[in-house]
Amino acid sequence: MPADRESPDSTAFDGQAFARRLPTGPGVYVMRDQSAKPLYVGKAANLRKRVASYFDARPKIDRIMRMVAQVRDIEVSLTPSEGEALLLENEWIKSLKPRYNVLLRDDKSYPWLMVTTDHDFPRVAFHRGGRRADRRYFGPYPSARSVRESINLMQKIFRIRNCEDSYFAHRSRPCLQHQIKRCTAPCVGYVSEAEYRQQVDDATLYLNGNSNRVIQRLIARMEEAAAQQEYESAAVYRDQIQALKSMQAGQWRPGKGGNLDILALAREGRAACVQVVSFRGGRNIGQRSYFPSQTEGLESAEVLQAFMGQYYRERMPPADLLVSHELPGSGLFEVVFSERAGRQVRVQAHPRGQRREWLELTRRNAGNALQLKLASGERKAAQLEALQNLLALDSTPESIECFDISHFQGGQTVGACVVFDPKGPVKSRYRRYNLKDITPGDDYAAMKQVLTRRYRSVAEGEGELPDLILIDGGKGQLSQALEVMSDLGVTRPAIIGVAKGPTRKAGFEEWVMPDGASMIPGPESSASHLVQEVRDEAHRFAITGHRGRRQKASVRSELEEIQGIGAGRRRALLTHFGGMKGVRAASAEQLETVPGISKSMARRIFRALH
Repeated sequence: MPADRESPDSTAFDGQAFARRLPTGPGVYVMRDQSAKPLYVGKAANLRKRVASYFDARPKIDRIMRMVAQVRDIEVSLTPSEGEALLLENEWIKSLKPRYNVLLRDDKSYPWLMVTTDHDFPRVAFHRGGRRADRRYFGPYPSARSVRESINLMQKIFRIRNCEDSYFAHRSRPCLQHQIKRCTAPCVGYVSEAEYRQQVDDATLYLNGNSNRVIQRLIARMEEAAAQQEYESAAVYRDQIQALKSMQAGQWRPGKGGNLDILALAREGRAACVQVVSFRGGRNIGQRSYFPSQTEGLESAEVLQAFMGQYYRERMPPADLLVSHELPGSGLFEVVFSERAGRQVRVQAHPRGQRREWLELTRRNAGNALQLKLASGERKAAQLEALQNLLALDSTPESIECFDISHFQGGQTVGACVVFDPKGPVKSRYRRYNLKDITPGDDYAAMKQVLTRRYRSVAEGEGELPDLILIDGGKGQLSQALEVMSDLGVTRPAIIGVAKGPTRKAGFEEWVMPDGASMIPGPESSASHLVQEVRDEAHRFAITGHRGRRQKASVRSELEEIQGIGAGRRRALLTHFGGMKGVRAASAEQLETVPGISKSMARRIFRALH
């Protein structure tokens, strides 16, 4: 049903009167402040009763009292069932990011391991995003690292290729992967298609949790090879068997074909950590720690419940979920997750036997991860305090922005801005600037343009200035920053230049002040470590942007100048031949085999490149 909305008003919101007009069925509500910004998203089996509970006379925790005092509007959406309300609630939390909800900071799509079964010689690869019906996918995995570890295992034990198809199609001799025994070199015919398919079948069986069946297959092949006196082949099978048995011995295993997630919560003060350990097909595919925000004033079970709703918003839940706390909404989760998965999903808070041991171990891991996170936060706070003292600031800087310029012989100049807060880098606020209309190699003009583009909006009343600005460079670059601030009429925050010191060694950077003074805090200073970390991140971000721009320019300089070659045909050529080197090496007849390239166009491309 369409949302029902109360008009915002600057006066106090009469929540009880609003609640009396609501239906008693299930739904989702969004509380908003005077600026229509979302404060909180919640679900209810009975909307009228739930919304009214915020505005009655019963005592409430400080967090709820602060939130209710800011409410000026409530938006509601009715749903057919409480299960639908649970799904919609987590969709809105993800999109709106309300101030008072527990938030899972996990914006990336989930990583999968992909096997390209649509190819005669399939490869194993890392994958994010949409999935094709003609390929096989395993996952999702808890982290990108766990996917890459699995790919490494597939290469090490089953010797499956992971190179791009364009690279595979143009090999004339085996690559290094074959030499180090991580690929059987199907690209040059060292293995037949049938033999390679057998390797892929073994790998997919293992990924599905049938490792014992794979071992039995390998034992049979080893015995057959030995009987035929093919001792080298028998030794290869023996090594594979030993590697698989070693992997089995070193893993937690929930039993044949077991699909299981373990979720354990640890808390200390306002901080919280949820550790997730995942098993798929009876195999431990990795673990990851999450640190949900805005957990103040909530019970541990409420935090874990909010986390689960967001974590499984897109992930398909496994058959069993072990949780460290008894959840008040576990029954609803079981119903909703079972409907989504098309099979029974159980949520267990008090498992027995070995599963209880796994849950306890996961709980301890969550506690350790939280302690490390808190220690890192304390270290960052000490660094900020040391920085405040060195620069004689009125308070510790809550926001630091650092600027760097990257180019090669003056070409494809890119400016970069990175942002840090007391918790570390804030990558959502990073910005890159492709710089134009400057003399190649003029770093001063480049810095002036970047700073002007960054702070022009602040001068126009949009956005805020950071507490501290770091400029990668010496007096010249710093003077450009001061000039920009003066021209824009912006109240100048603390600004320093960070130049390479006399020894040009890391840790001995020279800090240049606006008044011309300078200092070298040295590697013993914790403030120096922080500034070095921020500057190095700006340098990395700028170089990455410059390299990408340079790569585009190198392609542009040759293909874009050929009449009739647009973006689609350029992409097809580069994909088919694995880059410009392959396109240059191709004959006119080979160019003609690319979809969209006619015979006359192939000759035109060949003449242009030669």
